[in-house]
Amino acid sequence: MSASIAVLKAEARLFRREPGSVFWILAFPLLLLVILGLIPSFREPGPASGGARPIDLYLPVAVLLGVILAGLTSLPPALTAYREKGILRRMSTTPVRPAALLAAQVIVHGAAALAGGIVIIAVGRLLYGVPLPANPAAYALTLVLGTLGALVGGALIAALSRSAKASTTTATLAFFPVAFTAGVYAPVRSMPEVLRRVVEFTPFGAASQALDQASAGSWPALPLLAIMLVWITVLAGASVRWFRWE
Repeated sequence: MSASIAVLKAEARLFRREPGSVFWILAFPLLLLVILGLIPSFREPGPASGGARPIDLYLPVAVLLGVILAGLTSLPPALTAYREKGILRRMSTTPVRPAALLAAQVIVHGAAALAGGIVIIAVGRLLYGVPLPANPAAYALTLVLGTLGALVGGALIAALSRSAKASTTTATLAFFPVAFTAGVYAPVRSMPEVLRRVVEFTPFGAASQALDQASAGSWPALPLLAIMLVWITVLAGASVRWFRWE
């Protein structure tokens, strides 16, 4: 246990020294929200969205964006680099098992994504008066599930990639459709009904809708939570099945 804690502390220090990861996970989604909030039309209620302002709709999207960046663009290169450089193989000869390193990576990236989400919610409230989630427990549950979905998705990319460069390329290609389903280009709530129904069957489309429902004060619909859990189970199983230590 002490060895695992030491690995976790070391990975946390290394993460803080990676300005790229810190920027994309913590700063970029917040910066995007601040820029969108400076647009006057984004602070005006819209009849098409039931009286909600565009900035209100985009705050959960910004939260999910940080989660996606942590899981899909930051985690895979780190894991594949450790395997590519033989670090995992060398660790297998020490008391610290490679699984401790993988767990530390997941905890560090997950904590960064969740911390970034809290900061986004606070800044949105302070700068633009975005209402706080009316159902904090449901919002937190959805955010944790969304984070897990992103992390196991990133682990699968790392499992299938032979090198850090390959994992970066794969993650970049995966980011754009994943961001679309999360509502980065247009909030899922404002999509045409047929498209919205299709997007809801993806992990981040379901997460986006679930966050909206939690923000409004209700518990997310069970089908949305079930979709997220199924994706987490499938992606986690696939990443464990195909992950290579060497």
